[in-house]
Amino acid sequence: MTSAGPVTETRAARALVVVGIVLLSLNLRPAAVSVGPVLAEITDSLRLTGVEAGLLTSLPVIAFAGFGALTPRLSQLIGPHRLTLFAVLAATVGLFGRSLVGNTWLFLALSLLALSGMAAANVLLPSLVKRHFPDRVGLMTAVYSTTMAIGLTTASVLTVPIADGYGGWRTGLASWGLFAVVAVLPWTGLAAHDRPDGEAKPASISMAAVARTRLGWLMALFFGLQSLQAYAVFGWFPNLYRSAGFSPTDAGIMLGVVTGISIPLSFVVPALTARPRAQLPVLFTLGGCYLVGYLGLLVAPARAGLLWALLVGIGTSTFPMVLALIGLRSRTAAGTAALSGFTQSVGYVIAAPGPLLIGLLHDVTGAWTVPLLTLMAIAVVMVWVGTRISRPDFIEDHLAGRRTPSASGPGGRQMVDDQ
Repeated sequence: MTSAGPVTETRAARALVVVGIVLLSLNLRPAAVSVGPVLAEITDSLRLTGVEAGLLTSLPVIAFAGFGALTPRLSQLIGPHRLTLFAVLAATVGLFGRSLVGNTWLFLALSLLALSGMAAANVLLPSLVKRHFPDRVGLMTAVYSTTMAIGLTTASVLTVPIADGYGGWRTGLASWGLFAVVAVLPWTGLAAHDRPDGEAKPASISMAAVARTRLGWLMALFFGLQSLQAYAVFGWFPNLYRSAGFSPTDAGIMLGVVTGISIPLSFVVPALTARPRAQLPVLFTLGGCYLVGYLGLLVAPARAGLLWALLVGIGTSTFPMVLALIGLRSRTAAGTAALSGFTQSVGYVIAAPGPLLIGLLHDVTGAWTVPLLTLMAIAVVMVWVGTRISRPDFIEDHLAGRRTPSASGPGGRQMVDDQ
């Protein structure tokens, strides 16, 4: 196993890690977001009930909650690099497999397999960055969150055109398995990092220990509220725009706008988050964009649909913000792994009912007014929680009983942009 401290490695080895992280990041969203643009076609083909369609849109957060909770322990047992390889392989099998089956529950099971790989990789990435690039947390978070946004946007925009041009929704979903195949290559080599080498096993911090801290729960709540909104948007906004009169292709493009604006912001937001004085302004800006975007969709969804998509897309950049905060609220790779595992697994438990709730509210009311008002209320709560974690703090200090740690001293300085 690699040690818990900074990893000493050659320039070529570090370059391979960067390539592995970039390709891994590219695969973290297509399995989830490619479903939304063709959900109506999947529903008709597989004859999904309303509950089954709602379950399909909720699977990402269910998988991220369940498998995210297992990841820190599995990482300790088999090594983070090997586990990452297994995660990419699971995503590959699930992505290709679900495009071939006609049974509803087998389709859901293979979707869950693909999403389980994404879930493990989601938790592993912050600790891998902390392990290999402890002095560049902000920069590397920006790199992988930007790449993640590119994968998300590409899947959102191109799934429908691929489906229309190459044989239907099954081809549209299967095409994203090609990215996963490419990602297997560098992680096959990087798995060697976890060979036993005579070193002591790295110190670990349990998720149960994080669960006894105020910081852990605040981080999980913030992560959960932003994820709830994001997956409600990814799952249902194409249908919202189609209800407003947009064609299926144009509705997919609107979702692409929501996800596309996050590409440049995913590079900027982590760097700004690494600056303590910028965290609250960034938080209020992102939360405000959510509120204005939702309000616009209530009042004039068709007239200014592009503007509302841009604003909601800006709001979803709370995701790279919280990813950066996971690394900034811990001093060590072990602390980052434990905080990442707890934040994401508990956060996704909080988020899991979200897409299903939004769908049920729409079914019951027959309109998008109540769902959008609900999302506005959640955005307000999210911003309030964000104000509680936008201050220098470290999970290791909470575990040691120091609830108001010093921002100075060894390891206590928050790294600022050049990260």
